[in-house]
Amino acid sequence: MLSNTSKYAIRAVIYLALYSTKEKKVGIKEVSSELDIPSPFLGKILQQLARHHILSSTKGPHGGFYLNRPAMDISLMDIIELIDGSDTFGICVIRTAPCSDEDPCSLHDKIAPMRHEERMLFATESIADLVSEFREGKDRISI
Repeated sequence: MLSNTSKYAIRAVIYLALYSTKEKKVGIKEVSSELDIPSPFLGKILQQLARHHILSSTKGPHGGFYLNRPAMDISLMDIIELIDGSDTFGICVIRTAPCSDEDPCSLHDKIAPMRHEERMLFATESIADLVSEFREGKDRISI
């Protein structure tokens, strides 16, 4: 399961891929309003993405955020690992401590294949893929 923070980050990056360019930056208030994400919380997320070079930002009256690299080069996993950490798909659903193939919990053997599939999907799905789905009308992304 993804955290709400990761979901917000992914939605914000999709929004910026759709509506911003280096020449036409989008301000935090617009993103916050359009995605219904509290502005202070979104600000922290966007700054974290900017610190790790997924986004760029400029200050001032014409400032805002835009993608720092092409949407096709940003995987969902890039964002998830940045926000939630690399352990996101390894956290045990039963124990407070990690489980593994060597020390499995009672659900480990059933969940491990699904986690692998999920990890592969997030590693191969790019922001550009989701933007394309949105533009084709296949997804509304709740924006």
